Amino acid sequence: MGNLAGKSALITGAQQGIGKAIALAFAQEGADIAINYLDDQPAAEAVAASIHAMGNRVTLIQADVAAPESPKKLVDATIAALGKIDILVNNAGVFPRVAFLEMQPSDWDFVHAINLKADCFIAQAAARAMIAAGTGGTIINMASSAIFGASPRGVHYSASKGGVVSLTRAMALELAGVGIRVNAIAPGLTDTAQPRYGHTEEDLAARAAAMPLGRMGQPEDIANVAVFLASDKSSFMTGQTVHTNGGLFMPS
Repeated sequence: MGNLAGKSALITGAQQGIGKAIALAFAQEGADIAINYLDDQPAAEAVAASIHAMGNRVTLIQADVAAPESPKKLVDATIAALGKIDILVNNAGVFPRVAFLEMQPSDWDFVHAINLKADCFIAQAAARAMIAAGTGGTIINMASSAIFGASPRGVHYSASKGGVVSLTRAMALELAGVGIRVNAIAPGLTDTAQPRYGHTEEDLAARAAAMPLGRMGQPEDIANVAVFLASDKSSFMTGQTVHTNGGLFMPS
């Protein structure tokens, strides 16, 4: 029996990168999975096929997480397909780089709508369902090491991820009494498509070599932390941000 046997999880942005790795890792631990994706249906279907091959239930939910109707749609669809929602992973995020002096209000609003506002209201919908079921649950938000180190052309992104850390703490405090734990993961440089925007492979290799552990993170490194936070092995943790960055930032 896996650490997540009998659990049902909704993971946003789960068709690629870190979200995909989390979906597969959760399934390997016994969870049934709801895969949210925006527009890459073939990629989402490929992840679903891998999960189905493990013998788990899996469903696909196409939705723009920033749309006002999406929180209810995502949670309702998860419950309709899987019977309940025990775990939410707010993984979907964007980082369209733009210099601070060129940034427009629309750039700020776009990033915050997906990286912060969506996390809040999808978590709210999931928490309401968990409370109604009387079973408690776990919510995992995705922060970033950018909350400690400035990211080039990333004022809007860094601010949104700082907001995720505060959101996580505040939600954890309010939901502790109803059996819902809320934690965040702050990945560092991770080998996905996102860090390659605006960087050469040589740039990335140099950045990875400068890290204390001498390499870039892999999506599976983040997924392993997510499994721990979703499982009963972290039952005494809430309101925490787990820094998973190869030692790049070591907050006191």
